[in-house]
Amino acid sequence: MFGFIKKALKKTVDNIEENVPKKKKYASPEEIEELLIEADVEYDLVEKIVASLPAKVNRVALKNELLFLFKPANAPQADIKPFVELIIGVNGAGKTTTIAKLAYRYKQEGKSVILGAADTFRAAAIEQLTRWAQKLDVPIVATKQGHDPSAVAYDTIAKAKAKNIDNVLIDTAGRLHTQTNLAEELKKIVRVCGKAMEGAPHRKLLILDGTQGTSAINQAKTFHEMVGVDGVIVTKLDGTAKGGALLSISHELQLPILFVGTGEKMEDLAPFDPNEYVDAILDAIFE
Repeated sequence: MFGFIKKALKKTVDNIEENVPKKKKYASPEEIEELLIEADVEYDLVEKIVASLPAKVNRVALKNELLFLFKPANAPQADIKPFVELIIGVNGAGKTTTIAKLAYRYKQEGKSVILGAADTFRAAAIEQLTRWAQKLDVPIVATKQGHDPSAVAYDTIAKAKAKNIDNVLIDTAGRLHTQTNLAEELKKIVRVCGKAMEGAPHRKLLILDGTQGTSAINQAKTFHEMVGVDGVIVTKLDGTAKGGALLSISHELQLPILFVGTGEKMEDLAPFDPNEYVDAILDAIFE
C-alpha cells in the first residue's frame, strides 16, 4: 500500500514545488505559512502551526507540528459480527463507489459482506449499488425508490445475522444538511440499526470530497452534530491540489481520517497514514 497516498497527493505536491524553487534545509515561518495556505490549509490553523515553529524551521520541527494535528484511529473490534457500518455524506462525494471499494477490500481480507441500499431517495442510487453488488458478487438488500430507508437498514442487518455475514455496509441518502426531514431520517436509521442489533451501527463513516478542500468542513460538522461520526474517508484526493485540507479536516473535527480514495479502480482506497501524508508534503519543501 505504501506510496498510494504520495501518488494521490501528486497535484498538491506539484503545487507546493512550484512555489519552492529550491529544496531547503531550513525555511522561515513566513515561507511555511505561504506554502500551507497554498495547499488549502485553513488560515486559522496555519497561524496556529506557525506560532509554534522556531525562527529557523527544519523538517523535523514541522513534521512534529503537523503529525500532532491527526487523531489516531481505533481499530474495529474484531469480535463484533456482523460489523455494521453506516455510510453518510452528500451526493456527489463518491459515497456509492467508496462502499464498493470497502466491500472489495473486506472481501480481499477474506470476509463476507452484504450491502444495504438505504438511499431510497434516488432510484439511481439503488441501481448503482445493485450493479456494484453484482460486480463484486456480494448480496444486497434493496427496495423501490421512496420506501422506508430504516426498514432497509433493519432487513440488511437481520439478513447478515441470519447468514452469519462479517461486514454490513449501509448506504444512506446524500442528504443536504439543510433538509431537516432528511436529518431526522438519518437519526431514525441509526435508532433502527440499534434495534436490529445492539450497538449497531458500530461505525458511522462520513465521505468527504477531497476536491472541495476546507469547504467540506462545515458539511462534516453538521453531520457530526446530527449523528456523531466515527471516522472520515476522503475521496478524489488524486484530483485536487487542495490536499492540505486533510490537516484542517482532522484538526477541526477531531475525527480520524480512516481511508483516502486515490483513484478510480477498486483497489484505489488506501488506509490513511499520517506519516506518509506529512512526508509527501515535506519532501516538496525540504532536502
